[in-house]
Amino acid sequence: MKKQRKSGSSRRQKSKKQKPRRQPAVGKPPRVGRLMPQDRVVVDDGRPRCGLCGSTENLTKTECCGNWICDDEDRYVMFSYARNSCSRNHRRFTLCGGHHAEGHDGDWKTCAKCREESGETEMYVYYGTNEYNFETLPNPPSYEPTRCVKCGRIIRLGCESYMHGSDGYQCEDCYEMPPHLA
Repeated sequence: MKKQRKSGSSRRQKSKKQKPRRQPAVGKPPRVGRLMPQDRVVVDDGRPRCGLCGSTENLTKTECCGNWICDDEDRYVMFSYARNSCSRNHRRFTLCGGHHAEGHDGDWKTCAKCREESGETEMYVYYGTNEYNFETLPNPPSYEPTRCVKCGRIIRLGCESYMHGSDGYQCEDCYEMPPHLA
């Protein structure tokens, strides 16, 4: 027999419902105070944990910033474009990882070379603020959203498929493969 709860009971659940995670608005940096991996990982037993997913197994320290991370690059399948490796994601999709890989001097958060080499401002902001960072880029610049030259739809360069050609960006729906390549 199920126990029914009385409405207005003094015994209330202490846990709150979690809101679905929202993506930052296109063209704007993420909200200030956004939870980053180090805020989401609960360390309750003193063991080192991956700063991105919280795992305590098979860890290593990043070469770029010395944070604990899963030693899991072997899980990535070439050309799959999967984002299933904490280590690879941090190394390939953050300014911190790129700054180290390119051998830039100083702090990645103030590096002029990183800013120049990122190309579009949108990508610079994405690499500095996405969920693969241990800390985010302070005061990321604002930018105009990238739009498809055919339909005008906003394309989120950091996480959506697109084609870039001499006439600009085309969303996945509008791009047509040239007949000689099909």
